[in-house]
Amino acid sequence: MIFLHGLESSGEGFKAILLKKLFPEIITPTFFAYSSKISVDHVLEIRMEQLEELVHDKSNWIIIGSSFGGLMGTIYALKNPKKVNHLILLAPFLTSPKFYDSLVIPIDIPVFAIHGIHDSVVSARKAREYANNLFSNLEYIFVDDDHQLHQTVGKLNWMSLINDYPIQKKIVPSEIIRQ
Repeated sequence: MIFLHGLESSGEGFKAILLKKLFPEIITPTFFAYSSKISVDHVLEIRMEQLEELVHDKSNWIIIGSSFGGLMGTIYALKNPKKVNHLILLAPFLTSPKFYDSLVIPIDIPVFAIHGIHDSVVSARKAREYANNLFSNLEYIFVDDDHQLHQTVGKLNWMSLINDYPIQKKIVPSEIIRQ
């Protein structure tokens, strides 16, 4: 199991700490630091190389990706679907088609995505549109939260998300916004 942090975060952010408490065996690396002096494309390239080095010799990965980490997890899964058991995406940055141009899609691994309707960083509706085109076994839900998902992440039933498929009722039902 591996957690992929967001663009300006680290493997020591609040989501990584929460996941490490729940799953001591989870890998929570800190990837190459983002700087506005370096293009996002270049940061992605470097981080994807780092991810490949971490996971290349194992399979059956459960990948949890937050924002930019969700993009990384998505790209890795699209290129290596046989090495990924399932994906959990938190407000994933899936809104740029240039990242998927050379990838074979869609794939059938289980994917659970959760996105705040008040996300001002990544359009929740556009991210879901892209996800619908990338994954054929997708559950994408919206919650009353923002990009960080601070109000939601602690309410997720992480044990069920990690262990139970198909995915059902992973958060308090009243928190889900059907769209």
